[in-house]
Amino acid sequence: MPLLGVNIDHVATVRQARRTIEPDPAWAVVLAELGGADGITIHLREDRRHIQDRDVRVVIDVAQVPVNLEMATEQEITQIALQLKPQKVCLVPEKREEVTTEGGLNVVGNLERVQRCADQLIEAGIEVSLFIDPDVRQIEAASNMGVQAVELHTGSYAEAKSPKEIEKELQSLIKAGQVANDLNLLLNMGHGLTYRNVKPVAEIAGVHEFNIGHSIVARSIMVGMEQAVREMKRLVSG
Repeated sequence: MPLLGVNIDHVATVRQARRTIEPDPAWAVVLAELGGADGITIHLREDRRHIQDRDVRVVIDVAQVPVNLEMATEQEITQIALQLKPQKVCLVPEKREEVTTEGGLNVVGNLERVQRCADQLIEAGIEVSLFIDPDVRQIEAASNMGVQAVELHTGSYAEAKSPKEIEKELQSLIKAGQVANDLNLLLNMGHGLTYRNVKPVAEIAGVHEFNIGHSIVARSIMVGMEQAVREMKRLVSG
């Protein structure tokens, strides 16, 4: 049964829109856990557009479930992770001009940089995953690095419009997932998944965890965080 990691970045986005103190992401941690969240995900971006350094410290202290810190392979952020030691880190690509992460990390094209960052985190006892496109070459490169997990970028599936295109992207995730399973990597998935499109992906064999944020936070505005998480948990758990 897949686990559900709840990304609470956009709780912080609402706060940062007014540069005030509320809503505090720590509040969302407690409510998400009450709704059945198996993990909490936060992304400390270089530009600090939503999650701030204090948030990372407080979330790690408050959470009763594993915290997954998404981060770029930058040394400044790596040092913060090594100091605060979340249970998990997911290495992601990052561009300042993007609205959200636009694709997977190019592990093949940045082997030395990614390996150097991953090695520091693994040595510190932190579980490392790489956020990558459903591409066999990228999965094999991740496996060769010695990381514990990969998170497949589901954005192309989420953005597909026609039934034919949706099925094509779904098959790509299925095939990539099988490769990850064969290489004994934990298989996670995330990006763009919603209450409407998550069910087919949740039925893919071997998925360990989903990391879902925007859709849950958007739903929580209407029904509350606890209820929003409970509804998504029901969908991903079958």
